[in-house]
Amino acid sequence: ILRDMAKTILSNRRSKEDDVMQLCESHPQKEKVERYAQSFQKLADTFYGMPFRKDYLSAGQVDWVFCQASGKICSKCYQRDFCWGEQKNEMYEGACSLIRAIEDGQEERIRKTKADWMGQCARAGQFYEEARQYFQKEKQNLVWNNRLIEGRLAVAQQLNEVSKIMRTVADDLYDISQAEPEFRDEIQKKLKKRQVLVKSVWVMDKVEGRRQIFLNMRARSGQCISMLEVAQQLSDICGCPMAPVKDSRCIVNGEYHTVHFVEDMSYEVLYGAAKITKEQEKVSGDNYTCNMEEGGRFVMCLSDGMGSGMDACKESEVVVELLEQFMNSGFSQETAAKMVNSALVLKRQDGMFSTVDICALDLYTGICNFLKAGAATTFIKRDHWVEAITSTSLAAGLVQQIDFETTARKLYHGDYVIMVTDGVLDALPQEKEEETMKEIIMDVHEEAPREMSRGILERVLGYSDYKAQDDMTILVAGVWKK
Repeated sequence: ILRDMAKTILSNRRSKEDDVMQLCESHPQKEKVERYAQSFQKLADTFYGMPFRKDYLSAGQVDWVFCQASGKICSKCYQRDFCWGEQKNEMYEGACSLIRAIEDGQEERIRKTKADWMGQCARAGQFYEEARQYFQKEKQNLVWNNRLIEGRLAVAQQLNEVSKIMRTVADDLYDISQAEPEFRDEIQKKLKKRQVLVKSVWVMDKVEGRRQIFLNMRARSGQCISMLEVAQQLSDICGCPMAPVKDSRCIVNGEYHTVHFVEDMSYEVLYGAAKITKEQEKVSGDNYTCNMEEGGRFVMCLSDGMGSGMDACKESEVVVELLEQFMNSGFSQETAAKMVNSALVLKRQDGMFSTVDICALDLYTGICNFLKAGAATTFIKRDHWVEAITSTSLAAGLVQQIDFETTARKLYHGDYVIMVTDGVLDALPQEKEEETMKEIIMDVHEEAPREMSRGILERVLGYSDYKAQDDMTILVAGVWKK
């Protein structure tokens, strides 16, 4: 009896140790991942610690411009000894004031400073032209240095965010723990009745309280069990709705596989779009994407490239693709927008830019976050009223340090989010665009998002004799409680 008891205990202990070793071998060590994260963070801090961009010439650069101009003009002047003898301080201050006036660019200040300088210098006109030329050279160097600094800041932002994601991944991997024996036994017994054999159960409870369960299981020989049936049984045990993650297996077959189940979302979304290309153009300059991401976040991104046609389409397409890639990788919407803006600034040619309009809805809480950069007004329809979310920020790609406008709203069952590009509002009466758009939205009674977007577009075109003066795109998403 003692021998059999010892075999049973040791075999159970060995199986648990094997499971733990299997988990550790399937993931990098947490300490190593955290060291990688610290390395990226230190590298980012190094970039942040370097000099920041400058909008004006430094005192040393002004002295350089002054020395170059005075060396070329004053060296041949017969009054050199007099000007740079007794009146040395006055001449230096006047020359620096003239250079600063050139930098300021205000014509009135330049004329006044130039007139004062003429009272001090006999060759004031020649000195002004030389100082202006040397200033332009130094200013161009400043512009290029700022472009390098902008690239450095973009890299620093990316390294900083990568460091955060690596820490999150390390925590998530090692937050997984074996399920309690009672909980594991209950799952095994319940699923065994449904012809499903469960080998191991792992649990990960997130900070926000969303339970996650990993089941290593297979069906009895010759059986094929629907994954939805397994999720239903798991929901009964957990006391909350559970569902397999996106792109999981549809059935349980005769081979052991690990399936990831998460707490099911509280809301579901349907979306639709309607768009029309500008008259005499073959390609629309607007692009959009709608995507369901991990963690129960539904994201809509809309971008309007400058102008119209193929160039505008390529510009907005790059913006949408980068936003989608970054946000699918786990970046926050603000960080993703900043990195896209940095990329546009660095590759900017001929003043190309694009608007950025992001709507990210948490399907667990119903909280919807909006981010805008030069984008048109977004509308929320609820029952018998419509709310407008406006923006006055610059479009992406114009400046490095851009201030994105962000806001959040709580959405409820039956609400609709309507995102549009500038071409839609520009077709409506001037100075009454938002009010007119609210009336149009209230006048459309279709419940399906696709039909609603088409109805809105048809009514907007009625204000421009059904001729599109610009690219028009309308995105509509409806939210319903499950």
